[in-house]
Amino acid sequence: MQPLLFGIDWLEPEWLITWFGPFVLLGVCAIVFLETGILVLSFMPGDSLLFTVGLLTATGVIPYPIWVTALLVFVAAFLGDQLAYTIGRKVGPAVFNKEKSRFFNPENVARTHEFFEKFGGKAIIIARFLPVFRAFVPVAAGVGQMSRKTFATFNVIGAFLWAVGITLIGFFLGQIDFVQKYSEYFIIGIVLISGIPLLMEIWRSFKTSRRNRKASTAE
Repeated sequence: MQPLLFGIDWLEPEWLITWFGPFVLLGVCAIVFLETGILVLSFMPGDSLLFTVGLLTATGVIPYPIWVTALLVFVAAFLGDQLAYTIGRKVGPAVFNKEKSRFFNPENVARTHEFFEKFGGKAIIIARFLPVFRAFVPVAAGVGQMSRKTFATFNVIGAFLWAVGITLIGFFLGQIDFVQKYSEYFIIGIVLISGIPLLMEIWRSFKTSRRNRKASTAE
């Protein structure tokens, strides 16, 4: 059995999918939209839900063609970030000044600002694969007055790589008996692997900074 997030069973992907019943795609899209679009709901499952949806589509539990599922979660992910960006442009300061609560930590705001300043537009794509940053970076882009066209361009790329990519990974791996048997471990692995893009960017940034220091020293 998968560990429960915050001790709440309705945050477990398989529980959610079962509870949605015949409205599973509508429910999944709603979760993806809310998790990416509403700051205080950033605790909701994202990566694990998409992987599970792909896996259960492969096994026939979710009776829809994978291309339909992938298309719908992509649209939900794109619209979610667009909403977060709009919130950032309209009421960003008020949202970012919220007091600390169980599901909102002001420290995440400071880390997000640093992350966004460091990686710029690429942060929108990278953040898709990082649970906390996924909800905050679009708002930061709105607060920073990034043009809507520029944001939408990065958002399309990020939403496709994340929503479609993880769903398809779950779908293709879900056709393997071993993966079906130990699905909970693969779901945990997907969540951990999702942090790789950030680590790669940090490593590149470190090497660039190191080269710059050497160049300045040589001068």
